Amino acid sequence: MQALIVKEHGPLENLLLEETPDPAPGPGEVLVDVHAASVNFPDLLVIGGTYQILPKRPFSPGKDMAGVVAAVGDGVTTCKPGDRVAAQNEYGGYAQKCVVKQQTCYPMPEAMSYADAAAMGIAYPTAHFALVERGQYQPGETVLINGAAGGVGIATIQVAKALGATVVASVGSAEKAALAKHNGADHVVRTDVPNLRDAFRDQVLAAVGKRGIDIIVDPVGGDVFDASLRVIAWSGRLIVVGFAEGRIPEVKAGLLLVKNIALLGLQYSAYRDRQPEKVQRVQHTLFDWYAAGKIKPHVMAAYPLAQYLDALRAVRDRKVAGKIVIMTRQ
Repeated sequence: MQALIVKEHGPLENLLLEETPDPAPGPGEVLVDVHAASVNFPDLLVIGGTYQILPKRPFSPGKDMAGVVAAVGDGVTTCKPGDRVAAQNEYGGYAQKCVVKQQTCYPMPEAMSYADAAAMGIAYPTAHFALVERGQYQPGETVLINGAAGGVGIATIQVAKALGATVVASVGSAEKAALAKHNGADHVVRTDVPNLRDAFRDQVLAAVGKRGIDIIVDPVGGDVFDASLRVIAWSGRLIVVGFAEGRIPEVKAGLLLVKNIALLGLQYSAYRDRQPEKVQRVQHTLFDWYAAGKIKPHVMAAYPLAQYLDALRAVRDRKVAGKIVIMTRQ
């Protein structure tokens, strides 16, 4: 099979497209013929050697994929050869075949494309866990989503709307604002403005009123995170998903006390590994919503495997709205 291989951590150019032996599933494992794999920002950190979990080299990166079950190991009961599945793994998705645990392999709806299944990947469960598990969303609440034109951002807009929330999306350009509105945002605020600290608050409160925002989902960090704290409602919740801006912000504990607010973290993959049965229930919900037309990932582009550098560079250079996928089979 063909696979993208990391032999030495470093720039994207260190990746190699090579012929490698086909893997075989062990007990409780599933071998997937991969058709599409999603590109996630953490994949770039894995390639560069700066992510918190790094496989033994050489390895193939890639955390979510979609394809067809090629074979199953002993004890597998959740799927069979020939089934179309979406799957998640800590690594291995940027290859034409990947072995995954049966509990992280999910039968796809018949009408779902491989590109859509891969693009839903970890973005949509992240959105659901952020809002429901960590944020404890209640009917009628308002949700602010930062970085709302990214993969997790668009997923969170759609999931929040499926739950019935009023959604405020923060974005950094007119093009991204239009995309956020197209995907269901009720209000859009801009972060590419002078005096972000005050301008952000003024825009948000003009949209939802002086009470502010009940739940904030933040994959951005930095100055946007700091500005978001100024618009959180009494007893509001801010869920930290990532730090795409680069700076990891700090919060004075006194603010949490006086506003009675909660600052929560979400590392979605920990749920996948520690509570896979909960993730499976969420996946079923998301697939049902997809089949009902309530959610649909925005796949900006699908690159053939040979053009993997173009796909990865687009994410690295922040030129992506929605999701990029790599099609491993033509």
